[in-house]
Amino acid sequence: MTSRELVVASLELRAPSRAPRQLWTLPWAERVWPAELAAIRRSYPDDIVTCPAFLRQPLRTSGQEYEPGLFVDEWGCRFENRQAGIIGQVKDPLIKEWADLDAIRVPRERLSVDLGRVDDFCGRSREFVLAKTWARPFELLQFIRGSENLYVDLVERPEGLFLLIETIHAFFKEEMELWASTEVDALVFADDWGGQGTLLVAPDLWREIFKPLYRDYIEIAHRHGKYAFMHSDGHIAAILPDLVEIGLDALNAQLFAMDIEAIGERFAGRLTFWGEVDRQWLLPYGTPSEIAAAVRRVWRALWRAGGAVAQCEFGIGARPENVAAVFGAWDDLTRGGL
Repeated sequence: MTSRELVVASLELRAPSRAPRQLWTLPWAERVWPAELAAIRRSYPDDIVTCPAFLRQPLRTSGQEYEPGLFVDEWGCRFENRQAGIIGQVKDPLIKEWADLDAIRVPRERLSVDLGRVDDFCGRSREFVLAKTWARPFELLQFIRGSENLYVDLVERPEGLFLLIETIHAFFKEEMELWASTEVDALVFADDWGGQGTLLVAPDLWREIFKPLYRDYIEIAHRHGKYAFMHSDGHIAAILPDLVEIGLDALNAQLFAMDIEAIGERFAGRLTFWGEVDRQWLLPYGTPSEIAAAVRRVWRALWRAGGAVAQCEFGIGARPENVAAVFGAWDDLTRGGL
């Protein structure tokens, strides 16, 4: 099986010869463990890759995203960073008052994609290719308004909030439609919806305001014959039924923040779990044998002749031997389509 065939077989529960793989890295890992990271990539190459943006027009940003200092993204949001290798935080919201709504500059440069180069990349790739989309309406609202202001907005429902959501969502839909017209295999969107033990907002509020946005992204993907992939950190068990209902194909979630067995009982075989392994405790502080036991737990709960991707993040504090153990354990458990 090619890498693309492995991923599709897992998505469709058709007994891939092993679990498909993908390693996420932060620049921190590339700086602290360069040789070890290179060795992991040689031993366990990715089956899922992200297509480069291939923009004809450069994004209007300033500063370096993963360096100490100020970084201004393409929307104009200002991130302050004190540590190299990770992204900073927005301390000064772009819109403090709704009268400032005109300050939003939609980054249409992100739509200047060279579609021919995208299709050429996909045609030459044996891997499963994700679009360079990362629609994240909830997170972007926080960057623009500030988290505290946004939570108040979600209770008070000012008109400006819904005008802002409409602006953001219209752009993300346009971007999704653009990438869906290419030869990529899947569209991607993301929002971190969970805290350590529960959803960050009431589930009914999420269903009213945000669920329709994700439904639109999934509809665009499926209408064009693409898969829909989503990432969301934290404890998000309350909205898993909704994500299944609206047709999500693959979810990257912090499984170890939730009850993995309960998730498996309800959703194994109905949703592909695109990783992950606990990066709060196990990857930094566990042992390779504990990693293998954790992967076995995920496999037992979620693997149904597919339905999972061997994925983890090599981020701050993670040990290279533990990252390697994740992929070794998945190979041991799933080779031969067991």
